[in-house]
Amino acid sequence: MSVTVRFAPSPTGLLHVGNVRTALVNWLLARSKGGRFVLRLDDTDMERSTQEFAAAIHEDLAWLGLTPDEVFRQSDRFDKYAAAAEKLKQAGLLYPCYETADELDRKRRLQRTRGLPPVYDRAALKLTEDERAALEAEGRKPHWRFKLSGEPAIWTDLVRGEVSIDTASISDPILVREDGSYLYTLPSTVDDVEFGITHIVRGEDHVTNSGAQIEIFRALGGDVPQFAHMSLLVDAEGGKLSKRLGGLTIRSLREEGYEPIAIASLLAKLGTSDPVEPRPSLDVLAQEFAFDKMGRAPARFDTRELKALNAKVLHEQPFDAVKDRLTALGVGGGAEFWEAVRPNLERVDDAADLWAIVQGPVEPVIEDRAFIDEARALLPEGPLTDESWSVWTGAVKDKTGAKGKALFMPLRLALTGRPHGPEMQKLLTLIGRERAMKRLSGEAA
Repeated sequence: MSVTVRFAPSPTGLLHVGNVRTALVNWLLARSKGGRFVLRLDDTDMERSTQEFAAAIHEDLAWLGLTPDEVFRQSDRFDKYAAAAEKLKQAGLLYPCYETADELDRKRRLQRTRGLPPVYDRAALKLTEDERAALEAEGRKPHWRFKLSGEPAIWTDLVRGEVSIDTASISDPILVREDGSYLYTLPSTVDDVEFGITHIVRGEDHVTNSGAQIEIFRALGGDVPQFAHMSLLVDAEGGKLSKRLGGLTIRSLREEGYEPIAIASLLAKLGTSDPVEPRPSLDVLAQEFAFDKMGRAPARFDTRELKALNAKVLHEQPFDAVKDRLTALGVGGGAEFWEAVRPNLERVDDAADLWAIVQGPVEPVIEDRAFIDEARALLPEGPLTDESWSVWTGAVKDKTGAKGKALFMPLRLALTGRPHGPEMQKLLTLIGRERAMKRLSGEAA
């Protein structure tokens, strides 16, 4: 079976980790099966959808490496949706309703007080033509509901197993608003039929919606795709992540210095039986992808875990992979510097801070002037090499009797002005003898 999936964001805001997890899983499924990944921009909300947000979606997906095979906008397809709506009307499956929002709310409250589920009572189906005409003469415009069968909708979910939704327990969904605009369900189903979507992969909050959508697929004469409803993301404490999503946009994570493969590795493995470890590429993630690895428990998104993954990714990055970014940061030293500092990095941008230790000026921290003077006199002559640190510290130890932290910390503080950092064996070589001698003398250099 040829697999075709879609990711369908609305260009009304920036992509966040919840969106991207859905996009990523769809992309991985398509790539694992040699299928197609379609990007559909759900821009039927003409007031809130913007070109800027649409461009940002393309930019974020490209940065993550989730390249679509096809792209289209729903705003270009209103004639298709109108034709589908007319087909459903002619079949007696799309019927006009005239209740206002307040009237519907009162009905729901009354049903709850009687211990009944707040399901639409289909009062509109009982209206005569004269009653409809009278309502329209009052200035009321109808919204249009899809008439459900009242039978169970049953499918085998690729994550949840067998699922049954009793359509008698849910309201007939509104497909067209009073102003003629479409809600999500009708355009989405029309597009899925026309573009041959074989799998709909999304969050478990859409499970109930699937019952109605299955009936609409059949009413339009389309094949019903396979469904996979993933567990939702929660925060590290198990609370709702939705309150924090504004700070977890892909743009903000990119600006904070996270690597795209670190984000993808975390989102691909959250809620699965696989260990959460960085993978070298999206292709490897696709090879490992399988729905039977996904659990039903909420998937916990923790920025601390992302930070740790990001560091692991950087610790394996070769110089050529970051060379241009280091140059843009004004970081020199080439591969020698990168290999010296990458074990200490959480973000590439951190390299600029460590480059300042090498290039200076550094304000030395000298607490024992006599000890540092002894050490300065023993610094090896000539160009410093990777062996210079061990030769030098050995000589200082023999001369002063200092060892361990009492030996190494004063030298680190004098040369870098900091108590922590990359290995001094490599840093000393990069700092060079001239700058080292100045710092050991107490001069900022």
